[in-house]
Amino acid sequence: MKKRLGVPLYNIGAVLVGLVISASLLLFLKLNPIEVVALAVKKITSDGYTMGEILVKATPLIFTSLAFAFTYKANLFNIGAQGQFYAGAIAAIALSLALGGRIPQALLILIVLVAAFASGAVVGGLIGFAKSKFRANEFLVSMMSTYVVSALMDFLLRTSLQETKAEYLQTDAIAKSAYLPVIVPGTRVHLGFVIAVMTAILIWVLLYKTPLGFRIRAVGYNHNAAELGGIRSGRIYVTAFLIAGGLAGMAGFTEVNGVQHMLLQNFNTSIGSFGIGIAILANGNPIGCIFASILFGFLNVMGTTMGRLPGLNIPASIIDLIEGVVMICVIMSYFVRKAAETRSEKQRLKKAGGK
Repeated sequence: MKKRLGVPLYNIGAVLVGLVISASLLLFLKLNPIEVVALAVKKITSDGYTMGEILVKATPLIFTSLAFAFTYKANLFNIGAQGQFYAGAIAAIALSLALGGRIPQALLILIVLVAAFASGAVVGGLIGFAKSKFRANEFLVSMMSTYVVSALMDFLLRTSLQETKAEYLQTDAIAKSAYLPVIVPGTRVHLGFVIAVMTAILIWVLLYKTPLGFRIRAVGYNHNAAELGGIRSGRIYVTAFLIAGGLAGMAGFTEVNGVQHMLLQNFNTSIGSFGIGIAILANGNPIGCIFASILFGFLNVMGTTMGRLPGLNIPASIIDLIEGVVMICVIMSYFVRKAAETRSEKQRLKKAGGK
């Protein structure tokens, strides 16, 4: 019970420390951090469109954080969610351009969603296969896969997917029939947010209420013991990465069909890395990923709002600064918490041995 309470306390403390450090940097601009934050929060909460942007920003983060959290339960590290995100985006734009206006909207969205999941799953599955077959380091393989998929996307944007005039490294805009429907009038909040929340709930059920989830967590606790219990860890590695890759691919789908409506070179370049920090903040819990993603969506919108406050001349880089500092604090808190838990366990064992 004490350990369970300690996790959120460490994480909340990390976020607060990160926010204080970020706000303190405003002093270098000779601004009062408290006044600036108060103005930004007031502006956000008084405007429905801006409030909606929090959920828009949170949507892909839910998927990329789930992509890391899912493999983490098997004691695997999926650092390549960015590449899997791009793989899903490529599939989404290709099918949306090819089928837009030719088939009913509901069917088109379903096909594109499945294709984006499958594309991300292929990338993830190859990482899992390398881990299972060759005992490759999934950290390095997944990280390098991002560069490969990014290069592939760049190649396609210069060739078969490039817009009609061939002037910019982007695709043509997709037909409106391929758009994800807006679910909150007057905002950009689209159906993708509902899909993301439902997916997080389904992943929680899969992990904690199904035999597959039990096997994944068993391998994560001790793969040798799991093997003795008849669980084939190699299959779990492949399965975990297949599902995780598909989840990140779905983030590409929601961004292309819900927000961008086209594919651009080097868009959302940090969405995979933020997903890692969000998953750590949520302690790998799929439901926690929803709320942690909304928090980071809020931080992103707050940074944007700060940069637009009249007469203050706050640089646009404040967005990345706030998120980056909070992210570093969250990741550091994970290692501090682990060190404290290890020290506490050693003391407990020492006392038990002395009795």
